[in-house]
Amino acid sequence: MTENNKTNDTNIIYIGGKPFMNYITGVVMQFTTNNVKEVIIRSRGKFISKAVDVAEVTAKKFLKDQGVSVKDITIGSEEFENQEGKKVNVSVMDIILIKK
Repeated sequence: MTENNKTNDTNIIYIGGKPFMNYITGVVMQFTTNNVKEVIIRSRGKFISKAVDVAEVTAKKFLKDQGVSVKDITIGSEEFENQEGKKVNVSVMDIILIKK
């Protein structure tokens, strides 16, 4: 990664329960307004499928003419304690979009 393309929290989009288009707008804004070269779409558990949809729609519809594509996908799991105090694992995924 180059010096002026370091990953920081400003170019990470966390997927959750907000409407689908909010996340697409966030990704588009990062690439157009903030002029970043890389955006990370981060999701956990039941929101993983929404993250995939956000990445695909953004790259193939909204930013198709700007050369945005999927650079890498990483998967894993995180352990945390639920409300009952029980330790559970949840799947996590990062989709890295890059502007060529």
